Amino acid sequence: MSRNRLEAFSDGVIAILITIMVLELKVPHGGDWDALFERRHEFSAYVLSFVYLGIYWNNHHHMLHTVTRVTGSMLWANLHLLFWLSLVPFTTAWVGENETSSPPAVVYGVVLVCSAIAWTILQTRIVRVLGPDSTLARAVGRDNKGKASIACYVLGIAGSFAHPMVGNAFYALVAVIWLVPDRRIEQRLAEHAGEP
Repeated sequence: MSRNRLEAFSDGVIAILITIMVLELKVPHGGDWDALFERRHEFSAYVLSFVYLGIYWNNHHHMLHTVTRVTGSMLWANLHLLFWLSLVPFTTAWVGENETSSPPAVVYGVVLVCSAIAWTILQTRIVRVLGPDSTLARAVGRDNKGKASIACYVLGIAGSFAHPMVGNAFYALVAVIWLVPDRRIEQRLAEHAGEP
């Protein structure tokens, strides 16, 4: 399988997940601002999850541009990532409808941490295939940002047992950290191509 087919398949899955999430948003009952305000928790959960899927899509795109050949282990690692991401619409809907309950916030955090771990596995698999001197290996380095994200997710899961808003604050923090574009791979690709 070519890198382009792997990327196209993954793009399609992520696009479907975003579509499922937006279809889960319920139309307010009533035409006033109060009716819209009643849906604020569902909308907030949607926005956070949309940002997460966008971050994964963006970074997945950049990471795959470092790949020169696709192996079976990469395909399985990519499917593993897509499995966890496919649970985002379900957990988003549950969190949105139960903003003051701990179990939805905990499960949402578990899906986020498992997605991050799956990302790390995919990234590690690609680096192992391409080698320690590859563009991706040099760009990622020790991946402190990825490790810090996993730690924040774990803190968010633990905090969700006390109160869901504690967990949500940690989950939002990770999104903000990654919302700032991660230019490491772009810079390495440009250096490899001889661009300034």
